[in-house]
Amino acid sequence: CWALQHLLTRRYISAEADADVYSWVLEYRNDLSVRLSELDLLLRVVDGTDVAFVEQARFESARGIKLLRREPLGTYDSILALHLAQMMRAAGGQTVLISSEEIHGLFSGVLNDVDRDAVTFAARIDAAIARLTGLEILRKTRDDEDSYTISPVITAIMTASVITELQQQFEQLLNGGAPSDDEDAAEDD
Repeated sequence: CWALQHLLTRRYISAEADADVYSWVLEYRNDLSVRLSELDLLLRVVDGTDVAFVEQARFESARGIKLLRREPLGTYDSILALHLAQMMRAAGGQTVLISSEEIHGLFSGVLNDVDRDAVTFAARIDAAIARLTGLEILRKTRDDEDSYTISPVITAIMTASVITELQQQFEQLLNGGAPSDDEDAAEDD
């Protein structure tokens, strides 16, 4: 019951932050999957990263109601998530620490018509950092307010197809494309 409540009310559960709840999810994994399936929800447990989360079943129903709140990411949020996912995959399960300055550096090659103003461009990147921090993909470190650790959940939610799509969007941005900030490039779980 406690594990089910946590799964339905939180973005994800990790062994690192919620050892007790995560152990309950593993212990009652089959029962939880059955209960969630009755609501057209799927339990995802990513063993390599020790993360569990719930996602909406992918089929469309005329009478189906989406129970999970989906939060679309804007272009800069999505591109930052792309870079973070690539960094986590390259780290091979190790903790990744990144500073705000390094995050801004990820966008250093971008030359586009929309964000010629450096201040506006920096503000969009800062907003993407704040957005991913709010979604618990980036977590502020205790030692330095300007540094973040990347949550391992990023590798679970960033599938290969999502990464390919976002990589194409980033290349468009690098080549002077004009992304819109309200574009639904990806969704988090």
